[in-house]
Parts: sequence; structure tokens; C-alpha cells
Amino acid sequence: MANYNRIVLVGNLTRDPQLKYLPSQLQVVEFGMAVNHKFRTRDGQDRDEVLFIDCACFGKGAEIINQYCQKGKQLLVEGRLKYDTWEDKQGGGKRSKHSVVVDNFQLMGSRDGAGGGGGGGPQVSYDEAGGGSPPASAPPARGPSRPPQQGRPPQQGRPAGQQQPPQSEPPFAEEQQFSEDDIPF
Repeated sequence: MANYNRIVLVGNLTRDPQLKYLPSQLQVVEFGMAVNHKFRTRDGQDRDEVLFIDCACFGKGAEIINQYCQKGKQLLVEGRLKYDTWEDKQGGGKRSKHSVVVDNFQLMGSRDGAGGGGGGGPQVSYDEAGGGSPPASAPPARGPSRPPQQGRPPQQGRPAGQQQPPQSEPPFAEEQQFSEDDIPF
């Protein structure tokens, strides 16, 4: 039977990232995240549950997080869970915790560092396999993607039988707006 260990989190940094170097000169950045879970109890009370998670990212991603993130910044991370155990130095016995080893991430929020849901700020994505790029001086233009025009000439380099099928209309009209309350996470 196959095993699968993936986790995706969106939360805010609880402290400034700490960049370190391993003896092999590989960069590692450690940071903490707070992830909120809002729910309503059976008796109608709104509750907010906060989970604090330690994270670590290695290589080029560690440099990007160290350079562009600080306490309070919103971040989306994807990675794997890691279980650490150690002996408590004050004689408290064995200790343990779960942490996240980050493989991919995306900076969220505004340019000034306030977490606000991803609107208007630099969009920096990092994929351990594909690398990443620091934010450009101007944010990328946002707008709905348009489906290809019907009756366009075939693309060069593809046989006529292997053309991409035409895409359907986008699911939402251009003028539709969403508020923070409409987003489920």
C-alpha cells in the first residue's frame, strides 16, 4: 500500500524567519505560522481555533522567505509533516512535535507586509523542483483569462489531429466581485 504525506496551509508568520546554514552550506530558514479555523458551535456561538506550526524551508526557497517575509506576513505553504523527538534538558523526559518541511510556497498579502488575502501585492511562488523568482517591481496584471477565439488557425508545430480543444467560458462574469466573507478559507 502506498503512503502519502502532503500538507497545505495558509496562515500568518508568528515570528521573523531565522536563516541558518548547515555544515554543507545549504540554507535553511525556520519560522512559525498561525493558522485559524473559524467555526460555529451547536449553540450558535462563533469560535476561532488557532493552530501554531513550526516550519522549515531549505535551499533557494529559504533565502526568498528570509528576504521577503516577516512576522505577520501571510504565506501559503505546501510540504510534508515531520515528527521530531528529543530528550528534555531540564529532566522533563522525552519531548516531541510535528513540524512542516516546506517544498513549495506562495507569498500572499499586500506589498507592505500586511496579510490581506492576496490582493494587489507581489505574487511570489516557489517550487523546490522548479525554483522561484523574487517579485517584480510592479505586480502582474490581473484579469480574467479569455478563451481562445473560435476559428483560429492551427498552432504551429502540432499535427491537425492534436490541437487543443476550445476552452469554455469562464465560470464567473468579469464584473462579479467577491468579498473576504465569500472565501471559505
